[in-house]
Amino acid sequence: MLCINNTYTDAWFNLAAEEYLLKNFSEEFFMLYQNEPSVVIGKYQNVPAEVNLDFIQRNNIKVARRSSGGGTVFHDLGNLNLTFIGNNKGIGFDRYAERIILLLSTLGIHAEADARLAINIDGLKISGSAQCVHKDRVMYHATLLFSSDLHSLTSTLESDPKQLENKTDNRIYVKSVKSPVTNILEHLNTKLDVKRFKDYTMTYFLNEEQGNTFYQFTGENISEINTLVDQKYGTPEWNYDGKRLKASNLTMQSII
Repeated sequence: MLCINNTYTDAWFNLAAEEYLLKNFSEEFFMLYQNEPSVVIGKYQNVPAEVNLDFIQRNNIKVARRSSGGGTVFHDLGNLNLTFIGNNKGIGFDRYAERIILLLSTLGIHAEADARLAINIDGLKISGSAQCVHKDRVMYHATLLFSSDLHSLTSTLESDPKQLENKTDNRIYVKSVKSPVTNILEHLNTKLDVKRFKDYTMTYFLNEEQGNTFYQFTGENISEINTLVDQKYGTPEWNYDGKRLKASNLTMQSII
């Protein structure tokens, strides 16, 4: 498995990077990254029905639509994003949640996955996940709330679901399932900041199996990812209207 310690914090770039790795490689990847304040919505969602537009505009929170389904999540630099990309070997997606739970157990945290593969501590959500399949390749990506601004999270997701009653198209939209949340930091006996937690997480998965090694984006990789941002992930048509572009020919599954 190739491990990427991704230092880019732009949500559009990072979502484009996931699709690029999924569709253009045969290797297995683990990528770890953070995003500056953003609201990331599922492919089949309606932005006004999921997001407090006034709040995000006042606070310069970016809207980003991913190429997997499921619900809306808030990202900031206190949240880690874990992406696993591999070849479809018939292994259930619950295996990825189990790997994250094992990581947390090494820090003395007892976490559990529910039927939607959300990961919880004492009934409070710390992680949501979604998946997609492209040909013989699969991607599982998940959040890990470590020290996120939970006030901003709550305010960002204070939406008006009645917006769906006023929609002018015939599309069927997925509605988020809201859950009470907590930060991992509140449940640690060891003093860690988010940087050290990111380093710890990267080291854990790098050493998870013999043969795992680091991978760094090349100049060509970055150029092609930025092209995907320009053509898809950075466009209002994709982020607000959810229009299906040629670059998004994926089969989706999701359980955020």
